[in-house]
Amino acid sequence: MNYRHIYHAGNFADVLKHAVLCLLVRHMQKKDKAFRVLDTHAGIGLYDLSSEEAQKTGEWRDGIGRLMAADLQAPVAAVLSPYLDAVRELNPTGDISRYPGSPKIARMLFRPQDRLAAMELHPEDYGRLSRLFEGDYQVRVTELDGWLSLGAHLPPKEKRGIILVDPPFEIDGEYDRLVNGLATAYRRFPGGTYCLWYPLKKGAPIRRFHEDLQALQIPKMLCTELSVKSDRDGTGLSGSGLVIVNPPFTLKADLHVILPVIKDVLAQDRYASQRAFWLRGEEAPEET
Repeated sequence: MNYRHIYHAGNFADVLKHAVLCLLVRHMQKKDKAFRVLDTHAGIGLYDLSSEEAQKTGEWRDGIGRLMAADLQAPVAAVLSPYLDAVRELNPTGDISRYPGSPKIARMLFRPQDRLAAMELHPEDYGRLSRLFEGDYQVRVTELDGWLSLGAHLPPKEKRGIILVDPPFEIDGEYDRLVNGLATAYRRFPGGTYCLWYPLKKGAPIRRFHEDLQALQIPKMLCTELSVKSDRDGTGLSGSGLVIVNPPFTLKADLHVILPVIKDVLAQDRYASQRAFWLRGEEAPEET
């Protein structure tokens, strides 16, 4: 209940997460049929980067700030355009003062038939998220522990959906909860596209986490990771990762286009790295 994303909005982890979310939404829209985005840990939806909290850390400057200022080659700009265009739409003067969270980004990309179910447990953040989407018939905001929604809100009535699970990782056991939450959700809705976010930092049990995911025997799981610095100092995040279940067949190729550039633009030291690989599916999994 203490985690507040305003301190981290627009940072390097958001760049990776939101760029991928946009690619997932656009892929869903290749078919006319409606779909639903379930955002299990939605936050407040829209962040004021001029606020005292955001200015205190300034993390967005080394994330979306750098990416927006970068001179991107045409193939990279094309893949990132749904994401960067959404940020530009909120900042028409060119200065970056507002940053959309995942529910806002998804909603900005929607067609009339698409829907959003946004879960937020923090009372104040739930209130702000509700006000942001007040009167919007395509969005339903619920004050609920997002982990519970993986059982209670699946499958969606549209029978097509993206499930974004982005927990704050402020208590022990969140990697295990991700695995168990995916197992629960997948049993109810095996056709869904799941996007699970996790942090990379010194001592994180990434190898075991990946092995536990592989043990679920879900046919297709793609993993992508971005590290912007060494984890040797042992403080804070050095990077973040996403596991995408039932990914679009084009996603890995798109990641290979944008990840090297994002890594170079956002690198904080010479140890920055990136990778995209199959945990299970179309290729033998790499060592993790």
